[in-house]
Amino acid sequence: MKAAVFKALGQPLCLNEVAQPEAGRGQVLLKVCRCGICGSDLHMTEDATFGLQGGEVIGHEFSGEVIDVGAGVTHLKPGDHVSAAPLKGCGTCPACLRGEPAWCPKFTLIGGGFAEYAALDEMQCRKLPWGISATDGALAEPLGVALHGIMRAKMRPGARVAIIGAGAIGLAVAFWARRMGAACVVVVDMHDHQRERAMQLGATDFIVSDLELAHKLTQACDGPPEMVFECVGKPGLIDHCVDLVAPRGKVVVLGLCTAPDHMNSFRAISKEVEIVMSVFFNMAEFEMAIRALDAGTYAPQHLISDTVTLAEMPLAFEALRQRTTQCKVMVDPSAG
Repeated sequence: MKAAVFKALGQPLCLNEVAQPEAGRGQVLLKVCRCGICGSDLHMTEDATFGLQGGEVIGHEFSGEVIDVGAGVTHLKPGDHVSAAPLKGCGTCPACLRGEPAWCPKFTLIGGGFAEYAALDEMQCRKLPWGISATDGALAEPLGVALHGIMRAKMRPGARVAIIGAGAIGLAVAFWARRMGAACVVVVDMHDHQRERAMQLGATDFIVSDLELAHKLTQACDGPPEMVFECVGKPGLIDHCVDLVAPRGKVVVLGLCTAPDHMNSFRAISKEVEIVMSVFFNMAEFEMAIRALDAGTYAPQHLISDTVTLAEMPLAFEALRQRTTQCKVMVDPSAG
């Protein structure tokens, strides 16, 4: 089969012929319909922290059609359309039995979506309800990540929310915050590229960051934001969010930062700021994200900015290292 293969850190992905996977025991084989390019995919290919050795097929935001099942598969059959959760656990520990494989002692994050076919455990898949296509199903993973942040924040209806970073996760947080009753949802970014998309996804305002940001947020929210979601992942941003949030507010960290960070702890403790870390999602949240794909107003499909073929994917992947009007770029392995 054809796949976009990681070769080495700092090098573009390469379109290669690789062996097609098979469905092992408890597994299903998917014909990949769509796979989203995630910011963490970009990090993986340039940062040794993630441990890629070369030869891997990455891509963890994918959906597809079941074309074969292994022994022991009981709930899925060929022809089913599914969203794939990249969180692989042992399946038997307390965390897995709670539907929280990301907190399994044997947890691994699986890829394989930047290819024509992918094999994964049946328990990682959720069948798409009638009316929700596999074309949209690849959005369930980033929507699940954003929803987990909202749930970790325990956001209440009427909250004043600011979101730092207008990437796909930040915009997905805006979608959930508005859907779940936030009074104001203000997206902040260094550029104006995603203003229209943010408003389509439920933001009540969009601010380009400058030295007057704290004042502008207070004006936009009728008071300092009670919750600030950090969705970028750069050193210094947690501290910046502590500065922006209201006293006794919450800073919720979804940005993936692999570098050491620093914080003015005196300011944080003086304001009694609660800092909440959020990563991945549980399977109940993943299922809720799938159901949200039939949303009418503020539809999450607005996240999708482009769809490319596998042949086009390496160039599209590298282009995302520079900020443009692109947001969630989908790969269609069956096209072209």
